[in-house]
Amino acid sequence: MSLYAIGDLHLHFQSELKAPGQLRGRVWKNHEQKFRDYCAKLLSPEDTLVLVGDHSWGKNLVQAEADLQYICDLPGRKILTRGNHDMFWDAKKTKALNEQFAGKLEFLQGNYYSYRDYALVGTKGFTFEGPFWIDRRGRIVDWDEEAEEHAKKIVLRELTRLRASFEAARKDGYQKFIMFLHYPPTSILERESGFTKMAEEYGAEQVIYAHSHGESRFHDSIEGMYKGILYTLVSGDFRKWHPYKVMD
Repeated sequence: MSLYAIGDLHLHFQSELKAPGQLRGRVWKNHEQKFRDYCAKLLSPEDTLVLVGDHSWGKNLVQAEADLQYICDLPGRKILTRGNHDMFWDAKKTKALNEQFAGKLEFLQGNYYSYRDYALVGTKGFTFEGPFWIDRRGRIVDWDEEAEEHAKKIVLRELTRLRASFEAARKDGYQKFIMFLHYPPTSILERESGFTKMAEEYGAEQVIYAHSHGESRFHDSIEGMYKGILYTLVSGDFRKWHPYKVMD
């Protein structure tokens, strides 16, 4: 029994939304089939796969139906966190989604799931992504302060949701945590954030995140060990569609 993770499948079996530039290129060609094949080789029915956001381009459940069925058909247990493009998933209706997909998919938002003696906790997260102003040497010299203030409000909301996830697990006696975010835990202006501090506060052993697409974005946030916590990017294009093994 192993725990795997990956993010940013960006499925669109029913929707016709045009993908942005960072979702084009050789790595994205037939990525649905590549990922399905890798899962068939790597995952057993006893394994758990956490999909860390941006599952579907569908604007609602009807448009996302085929995308979610694709995920249902993958091997093992599937746990989903919200991404910024997951319009089909209203955070306030997570309970309804869990009821609708009971026995098929599990939706992680304000709750937690167990893996061995670990609690899997998480939320969408958020980071400030600009606009930034760059000098001739590629250095950030200024940014949109109004957009930054708006981002801070969203971050506070997501931190509240993440704490609810941790507290639900702690109330049930869990002391070991793996934390999942869709957004990176820090922006390119930060070395630490509310998300990293909360991971430290609760003693999370790992932080798994996605969202960063294209080679220019792969290293925007923390990677590797930092203050005793392992930070790992699992965006699908970064992993070339191989599910990342979090632990056995």
